[in-house]
Amino acid sequence: MTIEEKRAYEKQVVEVLKTIFDPEIPVDIYELGLIYEVKVSDEGHCHIMMTLTSPSCPVAESLPVEVEEKVATIDGINSAKVEITFEPSWTQDMMSEEAKLELGFL
Repeated sequence: MTIEEKRAYEKQVVEVLKTIFDPEIPVDIYELGLIYEVKVSDEGHCHIMMTLTSPSCPVAESLPVEVEEKVATIDGINSAKVEITFEPSWTQDMMSEEAKLELGFL
């Protein structure tokens, strides 16, 4: 897989991530700043490094599974694996301008 192909897949992954919403905040997980990294390997495996708004997030069990399942539906992606991290801890500063506007922070 070429670098250009990997980048194209990574863009597709981001588009899928923008369809997944935090159930407590009406903003998608990408714009919320919960996604730290998206990498697609030469073999079509997708690794997503993400965080949650807090370690006690009520969707800590289900949200990573939803991300993996939806990303794995992309044609050409053979598997998706989410790794949860709390380093660095999520803060409102990680939200996009769009998310801040949507939530009335701007």
